[in-house]
Amino acid sequence: MFTGPRRALSGFFSAYSMLAVLALLCVYFSWATYHRESPTGRAGARSVAMTLIKTTPKTSNVVIVSPPDAVDREFAVTLRDSLADAGYRVLDTLQGDPPAVREAMEKLAASGAIVDVVATTQAYRDWRVWDSLRSTVPAFANMEVVAPSAEGRSTFLLPSNLRNIADQIAVIAIIAVGMTMVIITRGIDLSVGSLLALSAVLTAWLIQQAGGANASPGALLGASLAAVTVSGLVGAFSGVMVSRFHIPPFIATLGMMQVASGLAFIVAKGQTLYDIPDSFTWLGRGSSLGLSNAVWLMLFCYGAAHLFMSRTAPGRYIFAVGGNSEASRLSGVSVPRVLMIVYIVSGLTAGIGGVISTSQLKAGAPTYGLMYELYVIAAAVVGGTSLAGGEGRVFGTLIGAFIIAVIQNGMNLMNVEAYTQKVVLGLVILGAVLLDTLRRRQRVRSVERPPDPGTPDNLAGTPTTEAS
Repeated sequence: MFTGPRRALSGFFSAYSMLAVLALLCVYFSWATYHRESPTGRAGARSVAMTLIKTTPKTSNVVIVSPPDAVDREFAVTLRDSLADAGYRVLDTLQGDPPAVREAMEKLAASGAIVDVVATTQAYRDWRVWDSLRSTVPAFANMEVVAPSAEGRSTFLLPSNLRNIADQIAVIAIIAVGMTMVIITRGIDLSVGSLLALSAVLTAWLIQQAGGANASPGALLGASLAAVTVSGLVGAFSGVMVSRFHIPPFIATLGMMQVASGLAFIVAKGQTLYDIPDSFTWLGRGSSLGLSNAVWLMLFCYGAAHLFMSRTAPGRYIFAVGGNSEASRLSGVSVPRVLMIVYIVSGLTAGIGGVISTSQLKAGAPTYGLMYELYVIAAAVVGGTSLAGGEGRVFGTLIGAFIIAVIQNGMNLMNVEAYTQKVVLGLVILGAVLLDTLRRRQRVRSVERPPDPGTPDNLAGTPTTEAS
């Protein structure tokens, strides 16, 4: 009677459970990195100005004191202009260490000036020189020291940190698009990290051959497309080994991992290639509408992959082959063609990742992409793609990639050691695989459970099974 609602509820939690995990991680790291901190620069100047306007008469004489670095010079200039606009009299703007500031303040007193307020930064507020001046110089007896008020904020939630998380995960998330398709077909691709390095080296080498730092935009585009194409061809070779010669995917892609890594070192001659024009960094470092271009490309890849997997026949065949390749073959699906498609896509996405890495770092090196295959597989598995095949969502993989990035970023902000981070990440991957295994076992039990003769469906002669 209630199988429909139960099935819908189960599908809802299956689709959005990882999104809830991501939200909980964000909440935790937001709380764990919360602290009170005084604003600096222009924000600090605005805080001091607002405090003075609320608490101090405009007849007060103000002296601004700030450190000599660029940020605090900006603080001093902004505060001086804000107080002048509000009608306050700023006697002087001082910079330097305590002895220099004390000397300047004593000169002000010698000239007959009376200082009512010293406006300074939080770091300078606790100087002992202020108490000394109050007790020894009559003109400063009633002097008040005002600094920016401490404000509570979470380092994790800073816009710059959130953008940094997206930038750091963009390459891994793009490669994970292809890996998701491969895993859905019950395969694996261990060559993606080496393909990234090969693509990065080929991009940099071709740019050097086309003029290096003086290469034209057309040459940059051609070099990038050529590198991605070569990566796709290597992926196609892996697909041939798996689909035509029935070599286990683990072995076939393990061999291609070594081949691609060796080719990268051969092309680069073991060196890092640097002769790349500044304009090429537009893809990896440039930004539009508040997000980096690499992140926009990542979102485009996921949108295209979602449409391909959910709206096209080849996309549906990928799930069918992963669920039961023999049944798919008997139904008329070309299983070798489907396997070729997923390994080509995996190679192409690794190639795109290599181009982005070259753009971000303005260099190409054969050492790029080390261990990336593990992070990519982890993103897919954590995002709900089943290693048993036939099940997965590309947007789930995106969520999985962000889960890994948020964990790493949060632990970095909390100063967790790198080796401890590896332990945590390994446990996260094992937990995701364990949940997938338990979920599949539960489904098998529900299918094998004998029918209940008291249910309306069985009275009608229809077995009850929960949709996957």
